[in-house]
Amino acid sequence: MRCAFNAVHEAWPIAGDFRIARGSKRWADVVVVTVAQDGAVGAGECVPYARYGESVRGCIDELRKFLGRRRRLPTREELIASMPAGAGRNALDCALVDLEAALTGRPAWEVLELPEPVQVQTALTLSLDTPEAMARAVERPWPLLKCKLGGDDVGADAARLRAVREAAPEARLIVDANESWSVSYLEAMFGPLTEVDVALLEQPLPADADDALVALDAPLPIGADESVHDGLALDALAEKYTVLNLKLDKTGGVTRALAVRDAVRDAGLGVMVGCMVATSLWMLPALLVAQGARFVDLDGGLLLRGDRVRGVEYGTGTAAWPRKSCWGGDLGR
Repeated sequence: MRCAFNAVHEAWPIAGDFRIARGSKRWADVVVVTVAQDGAVGAGECVPYARYGESVRGCIDELRKFLGRRRRLPTREELIASMPAGAGRNALDCALVDLEAALTGRPAWEVLELPEPVQVQTALTLSLDTPEAMARAVERPWPLLKCKLGGDDVGADAARLRAVREAAPEARLIVDANESWSVSYLEAMFGPLTEVDVALLEQPLPADADDALVALDAPLPIGADESVHDGLALDALAEKYTVLNLKLDKTGGVTRALAVRDAVRDAGLGVMVGCMVATSLWMLPALLVAQGARFVDLDGGLLLRGDRVRGVEYGTGTAAWPRKSCWGGDLGR
C-alpha cells in the first residue's frame, strides 16, 4: 500500500493590493500538503516563489513525483537527505511533524524537542505605496513596522519613511528593499534611513551583487533575505550582513530551519524569522523557529482578508500560539 498524501493549490484573497519593489499581487497562492497514516492526518503549507524558480504547478508535480513512488512516508531525516530545499519540502516536512503530533498526541513543539512557545513581537508590513497611504496603514500603535520601499526614486522613498515615522513616532522600523537598490542608491538612502532611526535594512542589493557590502561602511544593521538559503556560507555572509532572515520555504522546512537558526546564532549573527503572504498553517511552524529571534515578521495572516480558523492569535504587535490551532486540527476557512 502506497503512502497516503495529497497536494493542492489554494488561493486566499489579500486585504488590498500587496506591493513590493518586485511587483504586486491580490491573492496568496499556497500549496497545502496532507499526509495520512493510521487514521491520523498531518498538514503543511508553502508558497512557491517565482523569484527562486518555483511555481504552484511545479511544486505540486515535484511533491507527487517524490511521494508517488514510495510505499511509505519518509522520515523527516530521509526527506532532508533526498529532496532539495524549497517550498515543497517545507510543506511536506511540516506535514510530517503535524502527523507525528497527531499520532502521538503530543504538541508539535514536543515532537521537535522544543519548549512550549511564548508570545513574540511581530512586525506589521506596510505595502509599498504613496507616503500618505503608508501612513494611513498605521492604524494603531504597532511597536514594530516593516516598510516596503522601492528603488526608483530616493526622494519618494525618503518621503515614505518620513510619513511612516510621523504616523508612528515610537515604533521600531525595518526597511525592506527586496533587492531593488544599487550601491549608489543605498548610499544616498543612508541619510533618510538614519534620520528616522531605522533599526534594520533588509536586502537592499540584489543577492548576486551583495559582495559590494563588504567594503561599505553602513551606519545601520543590514539584514539578508534573498541572499540566505539552506546551504549556508556563514563566513561569507558575516562579512556583509549582521542579521539573517530565515524563512521556512527557503530552508525547506521547520526541521532544517531550527538547525540553521542554531548555526546562525553560533556564528554570532542575529536571527530574523520572516514569512510569505500565507495563512496560519504556514505561520505556526515558523513561530516555533522565531522563539528568541532578534526580529520576527510573521504577520502573513493579518495581510489576508481572512485567515484559517484557530490560527495565530494576533495582538497589537504580538503573535501567539493558539489554544487550539489549525496546525494539527481543522483546516477550515
